[in-house]
Amino acid sequence: MTEPSRTGASDAGPHRPSRSGVDPKWWTLTAVSLGTFMLLIDLTIVNVALPDIQASLGASLPDIQWVVDAYALTLAALLLTAGSLADLYGRRRLYVVGLGVFTGASALCGIAQSPLMLELSRGLQGIGGAIMFSVSLALLANAFRGAERGLAFGVWGALAGLAAAVGPIIGGVLVSGLSWRWIFFVNVPIGVIALALTMLRVVESRDEQATRPDWPGFVLLSGALASLIYALIESGRSSFTAAPVIACFATAAVLLIAFLLVETRSRHPMFDLRLFRVPTFVGGDIAAFGLSFSIFSMLLYVVLYLQNVLEYSALQTGLRLLVLSVGVLVASGVAGRLSAKVPVRALIGPGLVLVGVGLLLMRDLTATSSWTHLIPGLIVAGVGVGFVNPPLASTAVGVVEPRRSGMASGINLTFRQVGLATGVALLGTLFANRLASVVQSRAAGTPLAPHSAEISTALRNGNVSRLFAAVPPQERGLLIEIARGSFAAPWTRSCGSRRSSPSPPGSRPSS
Repeated sequence: MTEPSRTGASDAGPHRPSRSGVDPKWWTLTAVSLGTFMLLIDLTIVNVALPDIQASLGASLPDIQWVVDAYALTLAALLLTAGSLADLYGRRRLYVVGLGVFTGASALCGIAQSPLMLELSRGLQGIGGAIMFSVSLALLANAFRGAERGLAFGVWGALAGLAAAVGPIIGGVLVSGLSWRWIFFVNVPIGVIALALTMLRVVESRDEQATRPDWPGFVLLSGALASLIYALIESGRSSFTAAPVIACFATAAVLLIAFLLVETRSRHPMFDLRLFRVPTFVGGDIAAFGLSFSIFSMLLYVVLYLQNVLEYSALQTGLRLLVLSVGVLVASGVAGRLSAKVPVRALIGPGLVLVGVGLLLMRDLTATSSWTHLIPGLIVAGVGVGFVNPPLASTAVGVVEPRRSGMASGINLTFRQVGLATGVALLGTLFANRLASVVQSRAAGTPLAPHSAEISTALRNGNVSRLFAAVPPQERGLLIEIARGSFAAPWTRSCGSRRSSPSPPGSRPSS
């Protein structure tokens, strides 16, 4: 992949005021911020709506994992190639394409009639999102210089925090007041506005020396990621030692090795391994992966816990997640102002530590825990995320020469999405495997003991209501206790804590 150049006949060069009297770079910041806001608000809204999607479409736990991972996987696989296409054909042009694809795919998600249709539409969303993500930071890097670049990234990070803050609330209102389908329909007007603004106001830029995309690298990376994620999710249905799972892990390893070899020998790689000679760049990519793998993948299961165990509605769940979102929003603004004054490691390092501490504070959940048990961890983790995000974005392009900004931002965002996809898949597998043993333990010595395997399968597949209708009335209360307690128990391990002694399920916790 050829990186965005700083100069060239088609680059913006010195920014001249547009007919509106506003410098084009500010229109660029507005358009990029709108697109980023739409992408991130979509992510938080989807998390809140997953239990309703599961019930409406009859989706299993693996289906729900794929609703998240289909988006993350296609986004991660296409990021670098999309950046190369933007260098070649124009960043504004590709940004317009990405906006159009994402907006159209959102409409398809809203009319989905089956889990498969929703998963495929989410994959299409990922394609549009990949184009937008890969071009967004490069557009900002090309439009802004010096101290103004830090300001631009600070605004970008603050709006990202705002999206995280209002997303759960908007999602809860839409799901509770209308339907889960409206969490996707809401993207359409935002996408149309961003599309019009980009076409009318954003200055085109490209690399006049750009070469064709690295298609062999794209195919190998896509295959490796797809095989890895499929193996992780499928292992939750069977086991890590099942033949198809082992075969997929082996395929992923072979394709990844082949990808690295191809990138090493390619004249114009999409993934220039020489960038990994820059320690700060490597640290930023590791931080991006770790952040998504930990807190962002865990949010899916936080939502499932709040709604399936504590029995909160989508709106009530969104209001409770606001604790995390406000922390992100406030800390992002602070980090944006500090990023030009202190080394990025002074923000990223402590921020990651805070995320880890926040996860530890959320340990030892049971079926009788109040949601307030989560508050300290959500606040601390939110502040940590807010400290990490803005400097992480600027680090991706700030430590390499300007002509490599497109590739650098694409690699960093790829690490983010791979972290999210693998985190969701791995946590789901650990959750499913832990669930089976907990159900067996809780059902032991009860009339439902012979049906423990059936109960655990129903919990994984979201079919508890059918099982509830099938058992005798006198055993339904026992089934509810086993289901709630078993669903909560894996949280002790998922949050990275010691195992707590199981508590008998009781009434719904107070809010």
